[in-house]
Amino acid sequence: MGNEGGFGVGENEKNQNKMRYEKIIMNISLIGSILFMLSEGFMAYYTKSHSLLMDCIFDVTDLIMIGPFMMVLVPLLYKPVTEKRPYGFSQVESLFVVIKYSVLLVITIQLVWDNLYTIFHGGRHVDGGSIAVFELAVCAGCLIIYILMYYFSRKYASLTIQAEIYIWKLDVISSFGVAVAFFIQILVKKTQFAWIAYYVDPVVAIVMACFLLIEPVKMIFVNLKNLVLFAPEQDIMDSIRFVAEKHMDKVYCDIEFLDVIQTGRKTWVEIYFKSHNDLINTKILLQLRNDIRAELRKEFDQVYVELIPSLPD
Repeated sequence: MGNEGGFGVGENEKNQNKMRYEKIIMNISLIGSILFMLSEGFMAYYTKSHSLLMDCIFDVTDLIMIGPFMMVLVPLLYKPVTEKRPYGFSQVESLFVVIKYSVLLVITIQLVWDNLYTIFHGGRHVDGGSIAVFELAVCAGCLIIYILMYYFSRKYASLTIQAEIYIWKLDVISSFGVAVAFFIQILVKKTQFAWIAYYVDPVVAIVMACFLLIEPVKMIFVNLKNLVLFAPEQDIMDSIRFVAEKHMDKVYCDIEFLDVIQTGRKTWVEIYFKSHNDLINTKILLQLRNDIRAELRKEFDQVYVELIPSLPD
């Protein structure tokens, strides 16, 4: 894959702006994770609630991964491709996402097992009122973080930023759900079904875990495909083919083969084509490449396009 002549001044400036916004967003996520980790850790210890422990561990995992990402990975992702590194450092981002979600997956499965054990051994008594009020406060805090991150992400949203925003969105929903569950526990304790109250905490923890498992599993598979350089999903291929064919038809060229690789935030597109009259004008070819790339950049973050004449055997 070629590097399309390297990065121009305008491209470098765009990348600097992207990196600046990415650091702002990740800093917001980092500060939020630290604050909620400390508060949830204290409340989990105080109330002995596994639901709060689940939230705390989730934040610890996120925090451990955000630190190295901000200090090491973000600057590397904006370095240009070279002969030594034809894909740049983009695959590191996919590896980072796989590691992050794999760790989270293992921890979540362990917590599910612990809470199933608790359910079959009489449940767990916790202070439902304190947890409910605390989770409402957490929900409000997570909502503020989510709104801030969403606001800044309108200017730029990489794969990692989207993953962070999704996590905070889940935090808002899960915190509200936990608060409602424990408010219900308070009401149930005043009825003949008071025994159910002992099972609210482990059941809520398991439901939260199952809810949180969906995205990690999905992201692990997607990024493993990126790491081994498999072609992207069919809808992405169709989208790229549609754009390429629209511009190729203008210069009477047919696409013989389309090769697309996505890894991290970078997309490489190789278009093997054949001209109707077997003549190729390099100026027209350059303009064609630039037009296709410009339109694809509306949908893809960092896209590289190469036009390759299909030669007879």
